[in-house]
Amino acid sequence: MEELTDADYAALADFRHALRAFQAFSEVRVAEYGLTPQQHQVLLAIRGAGTKPVTVGHVAERLILKPHSASGLVVRLEALGFVARKPSPVDGRQAVVELTPKARELLEHLSTIHREEIVRLRPLLKTLLDTFV
Repeated sequence: MEELTDADYAALADFRHALRAFQAFSEVRVAEYGLTPQQHQVLLAIRGAGTKPVTVGHVAERLILKPHSASGLVVRLEALGFVARKPSPVDGRQAVVELTPKARELLEHLSTIHREEIVRLRPLLKTLLDTFV
């Protein structure tokens, strides 16, 4: 394994900075709509599953959380009117989590803003990623 150079450390630092800058951008934008970053991630995980039924376990997996933490997020989103739970058609012991129309509208708006920021950052991210060849 090759020894890391000063340039490697600089590239890693720049990459982490770019990721953190995007994360900070996202945190501010979702807070403008009364969401926490994790709540936004839950909505995105549900929408990102497409037509696949989403359980709390799926949310936990996608957010890298313990199931009880994911469950708490879902409960809070349900209280805010962003998600609804219904019994799973496959396993009645589980609940399927779905976005409400209110959540879909908000998520579409937030996702458009986030995609625009990613497109703006794309050249920088590509340059940084290319340094790790």
